Amino acid sequence: MSDKIKLLPEIVANQIAAGEVVNSPSSAVKEMMENSIDAGAHCVKVNYRDGGKELIQIVDDGCGMSPVDARMAFDRHATSKIASIEDIYKLHTFGFRGEALASIAAVSQVELRTRQPEDETGTETIVNGGEFISQKPIMTPVGSQFMVRNLFYNVPARRKFVSDSTRLASQIKAEFQRVALCNPEVAFELYANDAPIYRLPRTTLVGRIIDVIGKHIKQNLLEVEAKTSIVDIKGYIGKPSVAKKRNNEQFLFVNGRYFRSQYMNKAILKAYEKLIPEGCFPSFFIFMKVNPERVDVNVHPQKTEVKFADAENVWQILLATVRETLAKTGAVPMMDFDNEAAIEIPVSQRGVIYSEPRSTSDDNYDPFREGYVQEDGANGDGRRERPAITPDGSRRSAIPIPENRVADRMPTYDEPNMEYIPAMHDDMDNEFDIIPSFDDAESHPTLPQTEAKRDFTSVTYIGNGYAAAIYGGHFVIVDLRRARERLLYESYIMLMGNNSSVSQQLLFPERLVLSNDEYSLLEENAAEFASLGFDIAFEGDGAITVKGIPAETAADATDELIYELLKAFDTPTPAADMRREKIACTMARNASRTFGRNLTDNDAAQLLEQLASCDNMSFSPSGKAIMTEITPDEIRSKLG
Repeated sequence: MSDKIKLLPEIVANQIAAGEVVNSPSSAVKEMMENSIDAGAHCVKVNYRDGGKELIQIVDDGCGMSPVDARMAFDRHATSKIASIEDIYKLHTFGFRGEALASIAAVSQVELRTRQPEDETGTETIVNGGEFISQKPIMTPVGSQFMVRNLFYNVPARRKFVSDSTRLASQIKAEFQRVALCNPEVAFELYANDAPIYRLPRTTLVGRIIDVIGKHIKQNLLEVEAKTSIVDIKGYIGKPSVAKKRNNEQFLFVNGRYFRSQYMNKAILKAYEKLIPEGCFPSFFIFMKVNPERVDVNVHPQKTEVKFADAENVWQILLATVRETLAKTGAVPMMDFDNEAAIEIPVSQRGVIYSEPRSTSDDNYDPFREGYVQEDGANGDGRRERPAITPDGSRRSAIPIPENRVADRMPTYDEPNMEYIPAMHDDMDNEFDIIPSFDDAESHPTLPQTEAKRDFTSVTYIGNGYAAAIYGGHFVIVDLRRARERLLYESYIMLMGNNSSVSQQLLFPERLVLSNDEYSLLEENAAEFASLGFDIAFEGDGAITVKGIPAETAADATDELIYELLKAFDTPTPAADMRREKIACTMARNASRTFGRNLTDNDAAQLLEQLASCDNMSFSPSGKAIMTEITPDEIRSKLG
């Protein structure tokens, strides 16, 4: 019987191995970007065409290679990173297998141009389908330039599975983000079909996160940090309030290397337990440092899986670190065992007689009975009580309001519920004017019905977005920005109900790059965005061009508004009306964020005239007070 076992040719072996190391254009981008980082590059540029199938180009300013190294780099198992198996457990570089370039060259047409700083000329090396074609001197900048053309051209079966250019482009962008996030000290650029997508300067870690993910995440980041003998943890997590149903803003790194681990993800999610709705996921950017001898990165050819020698301890430390950060922000209550003022709880002892306080009840208590409050409006101690109304319309416990607060210095009058409020004067040395104040028109049936409606008078703009005025006989200070937010909120609610929003075209359209989930979510809700007044063109690869925005919104915060609206669309709500209110609140807050800086008395008066006609003029859509009363007692206390 003849022998059946044969040794595969090296080219065939490399093509088979390429299926594990390079299974898509994004894998090639990742491997070559990591080689650039290992080469000490300060700037790395990535360009791809047709999802990476036609061309992948990587340019760096690293140390470059000699002609011999440029030739050997494409041989299988040729590496400068390790010399023995023990070196794998002391790694400080990304690559070490010596398989990436050999695998890429086996299934594509590769051209390498490289030069070392001490060399006057560089080297051009060409390899097609794993076969060496040529090498010659060439003028080229210091560093390396890889051009990978026609990926999988000689493996038709594999090329069939990489036909979706849009999906391939998204994968390349994802790999680019991962490498860029863990190397903020390196500048990166990403181009799709020669058009720029990312231009990331050298910056700090938080700066890189904001540059990669978007400016909208800046205000939602919480810093985490812990140093232990087992693992050092540093990074940022998202606030529980901004958790999303679909979240691709989740990154884990160990020793500068991105990795996937459902086990470690569960530690973070457990810290958010009961803080976010079921089915929602938080953002996190966690960077861990572990002794290289205590972590194994040689688990999978793509190096996205790792094993920790102290996995359980790392899990517990990660959970405690994230939970501590959430506790510091008030999201998770922390127990204070060092509080000396804590209430002492008596311990039951045998033979001790405990006295219980006498319980009393008022059989006549009936706050809804007519005439329950004494006819003079007092409750027995010279004060009258008025129920406080919360922003949601519910009543809190009564707030005692002193009657005749300035009776010791001014004469009393017989008019009901009258107080002395200072009127607005340019000369504060003048005597206070006496202005009647009626808290409730219905409690005074003798008043004409028109008295129930109040107007702001003596309106004066006092700067920094505030105005002073007299309202219903009370001296009040009004936050004009919140007043504007209330007006816009009610306007947007009405416009969305009638589908009659107005759009303003941008003189210079703004181009934005979204994540895969954000781009899909925007496409799903394109009609809703159009009804709000947005004019958006979808370009693919996560890129959009905003040509028009809703009227009254700030053009310089278009990206932030779109991200906040996407978050509103992505957050589950039990009713469509609630989502519409949340969207209106987001738009109103965005449109009024810079309002009120340079106004006149007339501008403030017109705004308050509109505010007086609102259904709820006391609170902004987010529940913050729009105005506050300044009492005579407060003025006298300030004046001494």
